[in-house]
Amino acid sequence: MRALVVALLIMAASGCGRGAGGGAAQDSEFEQVTIPRGATLTAVAETLSTRGLIDSPELFKLYAVLSGRHRSLQAGTYDLSRGSTSRELLGLLMSGRPPYRWLLVTEGLMLTEVGAALEAQLGIPAESLMTAARDSALRAQLGVPAPTLEGYLYPSRYAVHTEASAGDVVAQMVAEFEDRWRDEWYARLDTLGMTRHEIVTLASIIEGEVRHAPDRPYVSSVYHNRLADGMPLQADPTVIYALGRRRRLFERDYQIPSPYNTYLIAGLPPGPIGEPSEESIEAALYPARTDFLFFVARTDGQHVFSRTYAEHRRAIQEVRSGGS
Repeated sequence: MRALVVALLIMAASGCGRGAGGGAAQDSEFEQVTIPRGATLTAVAETLSTRGLIDSPELFKLYAVLSGRHRSLQAGTYDLSRGSTSRELLGLLMSGRPPYRWLLVTEGLMLTEVGAALEAQLGIPAESLMTAARDSALRAQLGVPAPTLEGYLYPSRYAVHTEASAGDVVAQMVAEFEDRWRDEWYARLDTLGMTRHEIVTLASIIEGEVRHAPDRPYVSSVYHNRLADGMPLQADPTVIYALGRRRRLFERDYQIPSPYNTYLIAGLPPGPIGEPSEESIEAALYPARTDFLFFVARTDGQHVFSRTYAEHRRAIQEVRSGGS
């Protein structure tokens, strides 16, 4: 009898989780599941089955009962891996502690703001992210000629392991950046005569400027045209970065001495001013073909582009007067 029970336990533990090889490939590695207080074993098994985490609710319940774990399931919200076995799933549901937590990093955040997000969402001190982002070995591996990995922590939603350190999170985000970088973009760098670091820097400025997505390649064209003509970029997001915090800019701010203030320096700043999206990187690499040199933002976030300073002044007046 005992041998039969052991055999059933082994069969149930290995046979009903997706980790056993059953089921089709899924779009996401993790599935968020909420187990309400007082949920029955049957309800738990049906929830896991509906969410694609187990193949057989019956085998899952059998293993839970035979192993004595069905009495110890804890209510809570869990981010569960589709590759987990029934044994692993039950172990997590018994612990009451999810193995992964979500980290959301939105496009355009400065490194200090990524640190604040890390602290707020994961409880990892912001300063530890700053330290990890200065990792000289990782910077050398990426070819980043800057003191931090600003610009290379890809903005996305991450499932971060509960025990992850700031260094682990940085490595995870850098790996996502590398996954997003396309092989054909290297050839484009040669065509433009620019380095990857320069493109990421330009992309971060585009990210900071654009609220209306279709404007990206046109904003990029303005900056490329200015670089080609030897004109300063005069990008407000670089002044905000030089200040170190987001606020309304005043006339005196444009005179702040900083290698990132593109009103005072020629060319690109020494590094990115935030974390650009894949779309902004692509826009930096493939600007629209225009002869625009100026733009001004309307209240709805769209930009008005101009070829001459006189046109630009008229556009500014129209925007200020409420015109389109």
